[in-house]
Amino acid sequence: MTREMKLPALGESIENAEVIAVLVSVGDVLTTDQPVIELETDKATAEVPAPFAGTVRKIHVAKGEQVQVGQVIITLDEAAEVAQPASPAPSDKPAAAEVPVTPPAADSVSAPVVEPVEDDMLAGSEPAAQSATPPAAPATPPPPAAVIEPEPPRVPAAAVVPVTSAAPVAASPSVRRLARELGITISAVKGTGKGGRIREEDVKNHARSSLAGTPVNAPAASTAPGGGSLPDFSRWGEIDRQPLSRMRLNIAANLSFAWRTIPHVSQFDRADVTALQTFRKRYSHKVESAGGKLTMTAIVVKLTAAALRTFPRFNSSFDEARQELILKNYINMGVAVDTERGLLVPVIRDADRKSLVEIGIELSSLAERTRQRKVSLDDLQGGTFTISNLGGLGTTYFTPIINWPEVAILGVGRSRREAVEIEGELVARTILPLSLSYDHRVIDGADAARFLRWLAEAMENPLLMALEH
Repeated sequence: MTREMKLPALGESIENAEVIAVLVSVGDVLTTDQPVIELETDKATAEVPAPFAGTVRKIHVAKGEQVQVGQVIITLDEAAEVAQPASPAPSDKPAAAEVPVTPPAADSVSAPVVEPVEDDMLAGSEPAAQSATPPAAPATPPPPAAVIEPEPPRVPAAAVVPVTSAAPVAASPSVRRLARELGITISAVKGTGKGGRIREEDVKNHARSSLAGTPVNAPAASTAPGGGSLPDFSRWGEIDRQPLSRMRLNIAANLSFAWRTIPHVSQFDRADVTALQTFRKRYSHKVESAGGKLTMTAIVVKLTAAALRTFPRFNSSFDEARQELILKNYINMGVAVDTERGLLVPVIRDADRKSLVEIGIELSSLAERTRQRKVSLDDLQGGTFTISNLGGLGTTYFTPIINWPEVAILGVGRSRREAVEIEGELVARTILPLSLSYDHRVIDGADAARFLRWLAEAMENPLLMALEH
């Protein structure tokens, strides 16, 4: 019997991906869960496994193509003689159930597994932004979801040109909602989906082009900030042009959007972590015996979660359309991680409700999953505050870019031994540099100073914090 393998739901708010490798050929005999293609989304790469065994009859995609959720990938001859093992052999590959997906149709394939982060918990200075909370799923089959990236800037009313049409506009409820939130008339957007259907990507492109003052389909020009064209650099020597990956392009767009739309302010402070380092060394064996590691990152996550309970505005989002502040009653801590493909922000959920031991175990597990290609797309969503730790690279202070739609981000540098005057005497202390960037529309400088000082004092008195939290 011939069956079609379709691209499954890749994860919440992901609608398409780029094929970066086809892993099978026509005539290959596949087993269940054997990877058939490798995809790159805006945040990571994923292998798509076969949901059933069979012989490859036709391959419908090629390297470099964009594929949509539900699109046919491969046609298989599901022969009876291609037996499936009664119980799968042990494998390093994660089970498909590890990635939460929309229940697939009968012909859809199982959920893909995301490529790992190569480093442990080494963070970058500007994390890739996460998606906002998705709309509730309708009773009808779910519409395409947005890619994991910050939504594009809300377009000023003057930039929107309404277009009236007697015919109904083909767009899903989630797409219409996105257009409303961005202040865009849905009929003004040119749809690129099947039959002219408007996709969320079309709305975002329309918003970007409206802000830039260029037509939606106009080719991008190589221009300098002042509007002039880039010079011919080859006049002065040999050059190489390297195309950017889809992930890098989206990271660039996300960071540019966050920098343009959020009025950033950065403040700096120093924490004396001498006692904290002693505390960490003294009790690290307890976390290690439980299967984790008591790292400085784990401690900073725990203390920052406590700070967010004390200063809830730092755990919020600004709804510009409604001119409201959204205060979240949960604390999901994102930890920016540097990878070969770009920055990822895995999330530790309910960090304020977890003990330091639990956080240490979860951080260690997250690092191990990323090394073994088991981090899920769901692990990268839902953060409310981000920590970017560059201490492993030897840096001190820096100005991290806020991970929209969050309103603040904490940068952590490398601790150093310094001579500090205490009661008239110079003593050696371990000093940790802290950098806080925040949205000045939501947070005043005085509040930011209080937040950062509270956090520094918590680091200087870890035993007291352990008693109170």
